Amino acid sequence: MRLQERVITVTGAASGIGRAIAVQAAKEGAKVVVSDVDETGGAQTVDLIEADGGTAAFLRTDISREDDAQALVDFAVETYGRLDGCANNAGIALASHPLHETPTDLWLKTQAVNATGTFFQLRAQLAYLAKNGGGAIVNTASLAGITPAVGVTAYAASKFAVIGLTKQAALEYVGKGVRVNAIAPGVIRTPIFDNSSPEEMAAFEALQPGGRLGEPEEMATVVCFLLSDEASYVNGAILNADMGATAF
Repeated sequence: MRLQERVITVTGAASGIGRAIAVQAAKEGAKVVVSDVDETGGAQTVDLIEADGGTAAFLRTDISREDDAQALVDFAVETYGRLDGCANNAGIALASHPLHETPTDLWLKTQAVNATGTFFQLRAQLAYLAKNGGGAIVNTASLAGITPAVGVTAYAASKFAVIGLTKQAALEYVGKGVRVNAIAPGVIRTPIFDNSSPEEMAAFEALQPGGRLGEPEEMATVVCFLLSDEASYVNGAILNADMGATAF
């Protein structure tokens, strides 16, 4: 197993892509620190991992809070003795507005979680990994951080920031043995679609390259690859996992 005995933190792991990453990392041998603001969902993710014979612990983490980033690193080290890798997946996507109608509070909240939250996580993680033998970090960006999309100014800007942070960290810390990459998912089947009718889903899927949405598990396998030694020469990459949406 390519993550055997490694200690991996996963933010936003109470559902969707984050849960899939946590579950897959555990299947590949990692000891997983599950983190999220959703304590119930986080506990369920731990239960799923343990039911499958894996090892996991939960810590409530609000990535928009500066102190929570260091607390997550400290918890991983205190619980499992070290930290080897991090999947910075937590993020929010709020209401859609044209740029000139984007409310200030929506802009600020989106940046606080997606951009500043990723910065807080990276700062704490890099400080530890650079002093303790290196490791790997994978950030979750977005298709919207690669190519423009109408109505999502705040979200797109925040994900462009995630890509910039990824490249900056990759350049600065490769000499310390730390690799930093990102995935840019396309449209993935997550709980955001739970209230959509079959007809709505069919229409939406028809718009996607290949005629279907991606699955969280498909993102998880990519993240685990990037966390593993199989990606030992991959650094500063933004891996588009979008079934070709950015190829057009």
